[in-house]
Amino acid sequence: MAADAVHTTPLGYDRDALAAGTPLPVPASVELTERLSECDAILVSFHGKLGDSLLALSAVRALCNWFALRPDRGPMPIRAEGPYAQLLARSGLITHPPGAASYARFVVLGDREFVARHRENAHVSVVCDPAAPPCWSSGGRAYADMPARYYLSLERRLGVRLHTSAPFSPTLTSGENRLSQQLQASGWFDGLTIAAITATSWPERKDYTAERFAEVAARIADARRTHVRLLLVGGAHDGCVRIAAAEPGHAVRALHLDGLPADDLADVFPRCDLVLGNDTGLTHLAAMARRADGGGPPVIGLYARHSHSKWRTGQPHHHAVATPFSERMHQGDLCPVRDVIAPDSDVHLDAITPGSLARVCADLLGGAER
Repeated sequence: MAADAVHTTPLGYDRDALAAGTPLPVPASVELTERLSECDAILVSFHGKLGDSLLALSAVRALCNWFALRPDRGPMPIRAEGPYAQLLARSGLITHPPGAASYARFVVLGDREFVARHRENAHVSVVCDPAAPPCWSSGGRAYADMPARYYLSLERRLGVRLHTSAPFSPTLTSGENRLSQQLQASGWFDGLTIAAITATSWPERKDYTAERFAEVAARIADARRTHVRLLLVGGAHDGCVRIAAAEPGHAVRALHLDGLPADDLADVFPRCDLVLGNDTGLTHLAAMARRADGGGPPVIGLYARHSHSKWRTGQPHHHAVATPFSERMHQGDLCPVRDVIAPDSDVHLDAITPGSLARVCADLLGGAER
């Protein structure tokens, strides 16, 4: 993204012109680097929202990259705790299982509340606060997504050009589980399969609704003259799986998947041909979950109120369709909560019509809607 397209904070150096391991022309945080150099392990402690935890994995990657640059250190033990520990381990960044042996001097990295709980025992604390890091720019390029913000903020504090280039978010390796095997055996991955994530923490503003997603699927089926299998992924906690048969003359067959564990869905999303989702953690999960061969579907997130560029993974297959309000938040690098911005008339997802969304989907699937 061009730096002149969004309000940015200069990084202070052109990172593309620096080799990994090169000291930066901005001062490092001496206390941070000295105390980190004395650590013997990393504890990743995320207990908040799923999406926030996934996007903050880039901060874990930054610490890993920094320790890897130190010739006097061997591999750094890294363990995770919290409800997403097993899911975060799919990133390849977690080297030790939960409950592994304790260490004398460890750095704890995570959300504010749970980092505070470890403060008495931790040698260093690193808080991942999504409101804190700005949209950085370097060499005429803006780094707007949250993983880039976290990674580059730590890079500047550590004072050295780290290894990773965009995208800064790791991917999560998927596999086979009982749910994905059952869906496969039942034919749900045959033909064109679309997953639509209806789960959301704020239904009044951030829910596109299952009905609209079904209309988008119907338009795609009509344009491509094919049947579509639609997986409607909800956030209810009843663990419900139910099939809604296609109505006569309709080419869309829907399956409701409600309240299923994120670990199971991480194995389902990469098997689909397209994923659509509200601005929610499961959409971030869909963008980061990839098959063992690195492949997976394009993912489209729908944004009404918050910046569409900030709340993305930075992965090249992760796209956004946004309201004009979300676009203004993007351009000004604003947050309606942090900056106390009153909602506008176009803040609801009603501004995104099923027809316009279906056209975006058709382009990503390799065909144009007629």
